[in-house]
Amino acid sequence: MNLAAKPKSFQHITVLLNEAVDALNIQENGIYVDGTFGRGGHSRLILSKLGEKGRLVVFDKDPQAIAVARDLAAQDARVSVVHNGFSHFQAALDELGVAKIDGALFDLGISSPQIDDASRGFSFRFDAPLDMRMDTTRGQSAADWLAVASEDEINEVIKNYGEERFSRAIARAIVAQRGETPIDTTSKLAKIAAQCVRTRERGQDPATRTFQAIRIFINRELDEIQAVLPQAVERLNLGGRLAVIAFHSLEDRLVKQFIRQYATHAPLPKWAMVREADLPQPPLRAIGKAIKASAEEVAANPRARSAVLRVAERTAGRFDFQAA
Repeated sequence: MNLAAKPKSFQHITVLLNEAVDALNIQENGIYVDGTFGRGGHSRLILSKLGEKGRLVVFDKDPQAIAVARDLAAQDARVSVVHNGFSHFQAALDELGVAKIDGALFDLGISSPQIDDASRGFSFRFDAPLDMRMDTTRGQSAADWLAVASEDEINEVIKNYGEERFSRAIARAIVAQRGETPIDTTSKLAKIAAQCVRTRERGQDPATRTFQAIRIFINRELDEIQAVLPQAVERLNLGGRLAVIAFHSLEDRLVKQFIRQYATHAPLPKWAMVREADLPQPPLRAIGKAIKASAEEVAANPRARSAVLRVAERTAGRFDFQAA
């Protein structure tokens, strides 16, 4: 019996499961979007709260996640599946005939199955082809990009998306190394980072920030977040909720700034003869403070320790947006 031929199963523990779904304030016959299906933890809980006339649209880039989502859709007619990124949010809803929604949930970043599957090339813990694409059916792999990018481009990516102090040294070493042999495996990239990162945070591998940065760049993760937030708000019904779980500061900063921008008025000059109560209503209302995983959840799932959930509700305020 060839055990290696068996399909692999990777455990995925949904982060902030109840908190995120509760934040959506599910209406029995509402229409909701799970923007990052993953393995369907949030989606299944949403479905359990929906009635027969409710509807759930799920998005994901990952073909493996989409396969799970399509299995769910085959069992539940309320589910529609979109194999695409956030930037196609409005176009996908148009194709499905969905004009307005009652809530949208986005669980950002990378999932446990993606990290734990060595063949995906996301983790420096395994020696594997350096791919890093969430959608393996399209786009440029990390290895392909590193083979052609300039030293300046590599430096900018690692510095901006990884906040790595030694980005220039890493970029220089990558360019020098690829002149001798392709940097086409995770171990080759991790070795370069280990040689260049002279100091690091306690408990953090020297390759952590480099791998994070290249993954974010290859998958356009921050661009996708910036693209989808206004699209989601534009589609929300009055009282509809936007809930976003972020896992690192770059993601959370975008979400926090977006909600703050559309949930508050710009400061009035001292000479303005207008009361704040007379100003037009902002299109969003922030719901509570940022929510983090409990000590119990972090103990059960250490990957939840950096998760931050932010929630906003659509008001009757005007929201001007044109999809690109």
